Amino acid sequence: MPRDPLSDTLALIDARCVVSGGFTAGGTWGLRFWPQAQLKLVAVARGSLWLSVDEGPEPVLLRTGDVAVVNGWRQVVLADDPQSENADLTEAFTSSETGVISVAEGEEVAVVGGHVEVNRMGEELLLAVLPQITCIRAVAEEAHAIGWLLQRILREMTTNPPGSSFVAHQHAQLLLAEVFRAYLADVTSLPVGWLRVIAEPGLGPALRAMHADPGRDWSLAELARLATMSRTTFIDRFKATAGVPPMTYLQQWRIRLAERELGTSTTSVTDLAAALGYKSNSAFSTAFKAATGLSPRHFREAQLALRS
Repeated sequence: MPRDPLSDTLALIDARCVVSGGFTAGGTWGLRFWPQAQLKLVAVARGSLWLSVDEGPEPVLLRTGDVAVVNGWRQVVLADDPQSENADLTEAFTSSETGVISVAEGEEVAVVGGHVEVNRMGEELLLAVLPQITCIRAVAEEAHAIGWLLQRILREMTTNPPGSSFVAHQHAQLLLAEVFRAYLADVTSLPVGWLRVIAEPGLGPALRAMHADPGRDWSLAELARLATMSRTTFIDRFKATAGVPPMTYLQQWRIRLAERELGTSTTSVTDLAAALGYKSNSAFSTAFKAATGLSPRHFREAQLALRS
């Protein structure tokens, strides 16, 4: 299949969704928890509830099929009503064999909880650009897929058939992809940066070309032609959307790829420099050190030390 920038970036930051548990509830109920990961997902498979965060904005109402993405909050409260009493049920979740607990009598509400794990690069690229609270509503175009995935994940967690852990994990990765597709569906709601430029249809052909062949000696004229724009219009629109000019974006992407290779492979610096379009080792080393503060060799040594 052809390469696409979202897939490339999610792979680069090693983004993965982990389903951490779920619960059912009915009547009057409330619970609070302290997310262990910075990026938390709260997905409503059935019913409705209110979501609140510590010292944050007003409570948010979530209904069947809605997914809330909570970024960076220390404490999250879910309840049938913002005024309801809530309890810390961390121990109950931990001791549950299936990861699904009953918060109160009744099963009018069913919720799947999870979090997104990323590597160090992902913390810079992803967590810094996402809002503190985002709601992907069931009315979104991606809602059908999200709703189906939620029901499947909940079923795997509650019935525990053979292979349930593996299947739930695979569905969780699809859920993560659909959540990001929902983000990208509304370009105007995204902050200036890599997510917004990925979502901009007019820039798509040029962006895909850069990602497909980052080592090519691209010219602005070539990229503008792919975007069917004049050179000036292309540069202006790209900068307004990505926050940096096209060639700066390409340079930054090359450095990100270099960081991954240096940290995970034994590819020589010479081969890596050539693959990424640098004319010499010294040109690559200079660009890499300017971006990261370390030479390629010292960066690789630091990454090996972290893993040992």
